[in-house]
Amino acid sequence: MITLLQTLNGHQNPVYTLEMDIPKQLLYSAGNDKGVVEWDLQTLAFKRVLCAVPSSVYALHQIPGTSYLAVGMRSGDLFVVDTHSQTLKAKLKIESGSIFCIRSLVGKQELVVIGESGKAYVYRLTDFQLLYTFQISDTTIRSIAVYADESALAFGDKNGVIYLISAVDYQLIAKAKIHDMSITSLCFVGKSLYSGGRDAKMYKLDYPSLEVALEITPHLFTVYSILPLHKNGFISTVSRDKTIKIWNSDLKLQKNISRDKGIASHFLSINSQAYHPELGLLATAGDDKAIHIWQISLT
Repeated sequence: MITLLQTLNGHQNPVYTLEMDIPKQLLYSAGNDKGVVEWDLQTLAFKRVLCAVPSSVYALHQIPGTSYLAVGMRSGDLFVVDTHSQTLKAKLKIESGSIFCIRSLVGKQELVVIGESGKAYVYRLTDFQLLYTFQISDTTIRSIAVYADESALAFGDKNGVIYLISAVDYQLIAKAKIHDMSITSLCFVGKSLYSGGRDAKMYKLDYPSLEVALEITPHLFTVYSILPLHKNGFISTVSRDKTIKIWNSDLKLQKNISRDKGIASHFLSINSQAYHPELGLLATAGDDKAIHIWQISLT
């Protein structure tokens, strides 16, 4: 059962990224508005503009176990904002290009940032000092996924290549050309890696071999996000084709959420999604500037 609970309005431009603060039951959104917005998931209402930013925001990442939100921008700026005190904890900048994805390794206390140049930047979480950089690809990387035990990371580049990198020493474990076009989403679920791309394809890959287990065409256009729902293998995908789709672990379609199905969903590209497992709430947002909050009950 999937029900639209609320539509959150207020953004004046497309929304590119969403992030949950699960313990605090908050949602953060950002895009082309040059500001990060905080929403209350209890009241399903606007709470505040968390901070202003100098350019469009492509990536948000709530650092687990902290009150810090990392904000990655088109300009290459990286802000770390303390959401409790609403202060800027760190103001950083990568060497060139935009920041497309941010992830953290809690065990190592490291923050991994990636962008247009295909280079990874690793910062120490305790003081946000740059520890090292390393080149993964000679082209843009838009997505990162972290394996559950934080032993490895997967990166997907513009040429459709996935790189599996050891989180211990950042050395290459495996590499495979999977998509015909840019990889736009990656997600680990159990011992499988799911990848989505601009070629409208989604693959279920075995870990760590990166061998293809399943391949489908879930959407008409780019697959912008893949997200696990609950612990029973269900995943959600969103796309430029304006649809949200729910799949089981065998990639069998369970639900198609779209205006074509008579549901009051998005009418332009859906760029991002975020899920709160305890509340069973899925947030989606995109070019129509609206954020939809869905109640999800899956068995």
